[in-house]
Amino acid sequence: MAMLPLRLPTIQNWSCHNCSGCCHQHLIEITEEERQRILGQNWQPADGIPAGQPVVVPHRSSLFRKSYRLAHQENGACIFLREDGLCRIHAKFGEPAKPLACRVYPYAFHPAGGRVTVSLRFSCPSVVANKGKSLVENRDELKSLQKLVVPEGAEKLPPPNISRREKVDWKDFMRFVDCLDDVMSDEDEPFIERLFQCLQIVELIEQSRFHLVGGARLSEFLNVISEATSEGDLPDAERPSHAAMIQFRLLVAYYARKDTVADLDSGLAGRWRLLRAATRFASGRGSATPLQDCFREVPFETIEQSFGEVPDGADEILTRYVRVKLQGLHFCGAAYYDVPFCEGFQSLTLIIPSVFWLARWLAATAGRSTLILDDVSRALAIADHHHGYSPVFGSGSFRRRVRLLAGSSDIARLLLWYAQ
Repeated sequence: MAMLPLRLPTIQNWSCHNCSGCCHQHLIEITEEERQRILGQNWQPADGIPAGQPVVVPHRSSLFRKSYRLAHQENGACIFLREDGLCRIHAKFGEPAKPLACRVYPYAFHPAGGRVTVSLRFSCPSVVANKGKSLVENRDELKSLQKLVVPEGAEKLPPPNISRREKVDWKDFMRFVDCLDDVMSDEDEPFIERLFQCLQIVELIEQSRFHLVGGARLSEFLNVISEATSEGDLPDAERPSHAAMIQFRLLVAYYARKDTVADLDSGLAGRWRLLRAATRFASGRGSATPLQDCFREVPFETIEQSFGEVPDGADEILTRYVRVKLQGLHFCGAAYYDVPFCEGFQSLTLIIPSVFWLARWLAATAGRSTLILDDVSRALAIADHHHGYSPVFGSGSFRRRVRLLAGSSDIARLLLWYAQ
């Protein structure tokens, strides 16, 4: 069967620069076939694997299902990571011998009717920095991965809902996506203004019905609301409600976590530490509890102060982030906990004030009261590590939080408040 054509985010570049960040951050669950293959590779101390050290260990096994993951070194790195930042499996047996999860990262493939969209994870610093070859140049590699990850019959998968009750076909669904992407592509306007406009468009879409509107008429409707929401200036930043601030700080605490093997194996003490941190974030009193090594304890009142203007270059990174997620459908449907288009975009928007909050924390940790571009870049990589990949963000409680913040207009308030 012929492969579906790829839809690539041509604004994004990527090549691996062997920073080994992914080999420290991620827990790699493997299939039984991969486990047998890796065990059959007969790793020895001469290969850099200590004698008696397992290379594969059980992971979340239950009575009905056993699962496994790659083992980790004492410093948290993957057991196969060499001191020079290269993978032992790759070096000895070639790239195809690695687990599929390692080969695919940082790409994400999402079926979209008659084609497959490609997105990227911004937890990779090279993605954030837009370093490497354009994705068009990587097309052959992407096609090879597509064969491995996109199942047969993917073209028959239905599109995500537009809202909790509205459905359209794939062609019309992409009209909604392209409407928001067109707004975000207008770089003559500041990033925050474009994202705020998209939020307004999504609010109007969520209130509308589309069972009698499609094709050219839908395009006309989207053009009308795009023009209507482009008029006027941004409202003044207004402090979000007390309830919204509590929910937002808890969201930031989830983004600030680093769920490495050491964290997951920390037992009762680790869970108690997270509970204490959550309590402190909910209250907003005292100091923020560091949830990974890049942060130190900083008073909440310090982080809540303005850190000045967004640094030069941040608009480009954040614009590219939102557009890659939009073009790759990496914010709704099967790519994001099966949530509808509108809810998914609201969740995507919430990551931006979270990034600004984390960037302030990084700046304050370094003893600065203004942001630099590196603060924003690092904060985005920290937040996107979890976005769409932590079960918490697909839970009913988190989804209710997003709907609550959207219904009270606090997502827009949070966006404007933390962008200043």
